[in-house]
Amino acid sequence: MRPLTMHAARETAIAAAYEAGRLTRERFGTIYGYEEKDDHGDIVTEVDHLAESIILQKIERVFPEHRIRSEEFGENETQSDWLWLVDPLDGTNNFAVGLPIFGISITLLHLQIPVLAVIYEPMTDRLYVSAAGEGTLCNSKPVRIDRVQAKELTKARVGWIQGHAVQNEPRAVKLRHYIDVNTKRMMRLWAPTLQWCMLARGDLDGIIVYNSEGEDLYSGLLMVKESGGIVIDYEGNPFIGMRKQPYLIACRSQHKDYFMNMVQEGLH
Repeated sequence: MRPLTMHAARETAIAAAYEAGRLTRERFGTIYGYEEKDDHGDIVTEVDHLAESIILQKIERVFPEHRIRSEEFGENETQSDWLWLVDPLDGTNNFAVGLPIFGISITLLHLQIPVLAVIYEPMTDRLYVSAAGEGTLCNSKPVRIDRVQAKELTKARVGWIQGHAVQNEPRAVKLRHYIDVNTKRMMRLWAPTLQWCMLARGDLDGIIVYNSEGEDLYSGLLMVKESGGIVIDYEGNPFIGMRKQPYLIACRSQHKDYFMNMVQEGLH
């Protein structure tokens, strides 16, 4: 990877996230209508499109040769080893109903490996930046998943993330229920990237992903890995690259067995 590319990518992504975030913050509480995107409850507002336009224009201006996949726009026709993933408003359902829990997610991948992630939470003005091999920062200060000494878990705080199409698939319902009744708290924010940030800074003990691939996934994965956490599949194998149907566990390394047992017991 070219250092110049990474420096320019970082500056571009941060500027785009700030500008799109400023728009969403200014428009928060002023949206009174939205479009249904599918039959699974996913929606889109005009702010999604406006924020997306801001981000795409900034990326395309600096990196016209890169591939881009964005939640509303789709994918451009460029062929490249570099791929940008953009979710201009992660948490649109929250935004639309006046719940101030949403963010902007921008990820750069090289040969399908995340190398840069920027997540901006406009309502709290928290900017998370993670680069491969360089750690995770929140407002320029390092964050670590183990900032508080890990204890033996008996009841964990767990984030649950599932794909829109999963809905009430029987296996998902079974696992979700098991986690809900066997943990201190199971959290579903409707804004997955913010849950990844919570795990990266040590405020969650783990995250369970059930078939949720999308533009908002890989920024969070990089945030957690670079903060010292692990990301594995349900069999315990390290998760690397991209996958169309990811079933994942993210946590501190010392809690790997705890969460693997939880998933295995919940599914059987």
